[in-house]
Parts: sequence; structure tokens; C-alpha cells
Amino acid sequence: MTPEGSLPLRRDPRLPTRALSGWGRCLVETCSVARPTDVGRLAELVAGGRSDPDREPGPPDWIPRGLGRAYGDSSLNAGGGVLDLTRLDRLLAFDPETGVLECEAGVSLADVIATFLPRGFFLHTSPGTKHVTVGGAIAADVHGKNHHHDGSFRACVRSLRLLLADGSLVECSPAERGDLFDATVGGMGLTGVIVSARIRLRRQPTAYYRVRYRRTTNLDAALEAFAESDASYRYSVAWIDCLARGAHLGRSVLMLGRDAEVADLPPARRAEPLRVAPVWRPSVPVPLPGVALNPLTVRAFNAAFWARHRDGERTEDFDRYWYPLDRVGGWNRIYGARGFVQYQAWLPRASSRAGLVELLEAISASRRASFLAVLKACGPANASPLSYLDTGHTLALDLPYGDDVPALFDRLDAILLRHGGRLYLAKDALTSPERFAAMYPRLEAWRKVKEAVDPGRRFASSQARRLGLVEAR
Repeated sequence: MTPEGSLPLRRDPRLPTRALSGWGRCLVETCSVARPTDVGRLAELVAGGRSDPDREPGPPDWIPRGLGRAYGDSSLNAGGGVLDLTRLDRLLAFDPETGVLECEAGVSLADVIATFLPRGFFLHTSPGTKHVTVGGAIAADVHGKNHHHDGSFRACVRSLRLLLADGSLVECSPAERGDLFDATVGGMGLTGVIVSARIRLRRQPTAYYRVRYRRTTNLDAALEAFAESDASYRYSVAWIDCLARGAHLGRSVLMLGRDAEVADLPPARRAEPLRVAPVWRPSVPVPLPGVALNPLTVRAFNAAFWARHRDGERTEDFDRYWYPLDRVGGWNRIYGARGFVQYQAWLPRASSRAGLVELLEAISASRRASFLAVLKACGPANASPLSYLDTGHTLALDLPYGDDVPALFDRLDAILLRHGGRLYLAKDALTSPERFAAMYPRLEAWRKVKEAVDPGRRFASSQARRLGLVEAR
């Protein structure tokens, strides 16, 4: 690991350009892409030869990128540079007594699980895909099915090493340079490049969960079920039917989970409780025709999902419970050549019922087809100004992109703002700077840290310019 401090510069080769997109595939931009293999090379790219007048200038600014699972334009940088960190993927140290892992930012959550679940450790929390880097999980402050119990990814981060715009490396944590730590967690790579981190893993008795399925006929019943189960279940999530109307508006299937103990497993699995047998995983090799997802096909899917998931309890492995979509390779191609956008809305508990009703009514009336709609309960906020969640509920839905989607999202944003809600940066692709600023009351605190560590706006993204987080070039 390169020692802390400014790093030497060497001449850059010409960088290749590539057309990149987020996971939604609806925004495609041409960016200069670099894939450094060590921290010294990374620092050279960031510093950009500003201390070397004989060197050709590189891109005007950079944004770090991991495995490209942010949905919109947060890891895109049209006309600028993208730092692909997937080659910085070493596991550096692990303490089995504390469960603290030190690793480079390009290590994926899938790598962490594959290495440490057989040893009895699992992630503190995880988003709905394990194909996310540790650096990306910190930058987006990802959350999962246990936010109401354990908080977001920030809660497991002990410290991180950050490469600043001047080519220097600093270490920060909640106790050391806490303002920079707060701004970096959830800061979408705009304060600097996360080079490595120390994260705490959680002891796990088995690779399985006991999952209780509970069907509710409408939104009120779903919210009541969340309130009743939050204290009893560490994990909770609900599929929600966004096409249901009237008395069935918001009908849902709750999936309430707890860690399975060895005694909970069938006898055949108890000898190897931390092992999950591999399964065949289908894939979607090419984008499906645009007509594949329409109100009729989604309505049929929703009816089948409702009929299949009757009330009851079952044992499921971690892959099935945490990562159902990872079981289908390239599932984002289901939405066709124009891709899709996700709308992920958080609402405070005091107004979540009224806000969710308005959102669901607007979505149902639009007849936009979303079969991936998820409702979750959330716990208290943390100290990071751009972290997404607070006590309340979050609704996430994927919609095929079409010419009418921006106008629909404008209507949804207006509903969200009336009820004191906000959008998630890792999913956003369309909101405006004015709406974003109204959603994040601690934005100015974040701006002050950004200005202090990156006055020259060396770190920027297409999303950051669109939302006014950095000035346009």
C-alpha cells in the first residue's frame, strides 16, 4: 500500500474512450476510461499532470466507478474521465476476533461473501445485488432489508482511505476527519476516490434464513404488518402490486426474515450449514422486444406472484432471499433496448401512508408496467448529509423508459415533495437540481466539505452537474 502523502507523477498514455451506461441502460455517454492497477497510478491520473507542464493534460475531471450498478448517471462523466476501480480488488487483512476486514475499494460484495461466509461471516447489510464494490457500497451508502434494525452500510465502516484531488492520501473515520468521512459516505465519489476501507462483518450461524411470507390485501394492511413485525424480524421487505386499484391498492406480499440456526435446517443441510449448492442461472443475452413488458404481461406476472406466495414460513438460502435478481444474468435487458429507470422514493413515517397512496394511484393511473416494485420500512438517519434513509418507508419501482416517463416522474416528484420525501442518488436519473435541493436539507453542509477538499472540482459526474452539485464545465 502506498504511504500517505503526495505521490509522484509520470506521463499518461492516451486514454481510451468508451460508451458507458448505468444499470438502467437508458443513459449512454462517451467517457475516457482508465483502469488503474495500483494506488500510485490512480494518483497520477487524478492529479492529471498539473505539476508537470510537459505532460499532456488528461480529462478535466474524474468520477470513480465500480461494477456499474448505479442505475442512472452517477458513475458517468460525459466528456470527462471515469476511474474503473475493479482492478483494485485485493483483500488486505482480516481479524476473525472482531470480524473487521480491510480491503481495496474494487473488491465486490460477491467476493466478500464467497471468501468469508464459509468462515461464518456475512455482510452487515447489502443492497439487492451482490455485484457491487465495497467502494461503491460506501459511496452510495447502500441499504438492505434490515435498515430498520441495523441501519445502512455506513454502520459497518470503521475507516476508509481517500485519495484527494491533490494526489494525497488521507485516512478518515467517524472519529478522525469525521466531516470528510460523513461527506464521503453517500457522497457518490465526489469528495475523492475511496482507495480502501475497513469494514466489520457480522457472524452468521448458517447460510440460510427462515422467511415468513405474509400476504396483505392493501397498503394499510401492509403498513400495519410492517409495524407489527419490525421488532420481531431483523429483515423485512415486501413485493407490492403497483397495478392494483381501489380496495386492493397496494396489495403486497411481505417477506419477513431471521437468521436460520443450524437446528432450523433440514437434517441433510446441518452437516454443512454454511454451504449453498450452486444452481443453474439463466441469462437474458439480448434486450427483449419493447412489447414484452406491458400492462397485460405485468398484470399476469403480479397475479402469478400473488398466487404462488401464500402465507407460511420456509427456509431459503442467502442468495434466494437477498439477491433474487442476481439469479438471472443480464436481467436489465428485460426492459428492452431503451432501458429502464427506477423511481425510489422515501417518505417519513408521519406522512408515508398518504404519500404512498398518492404515488401508487399516480403510477397505477399511468398504466406504466412495473413488476419489480418493493416496499421497505426504514430506521433512523445517520450523520452523512447525502445519506438517503430516515425513519419511514421506501417504495422502489422499475419502469421501462419511454417518452412519457420524464413527465410522470415530475408528477411523482411533486407528490414526494408535498410529503417531505426524497429520492436516492444511486437510482436517480431524471430529477432537477431544485427538487433535489429541496429533498436534502443538509446539502449545504456537504457542499462546504466538497469545496474544502476539492476546490478545483476535480471530481464530478454527469449526475453531479445535472443536479448542481458541481458547476457545469
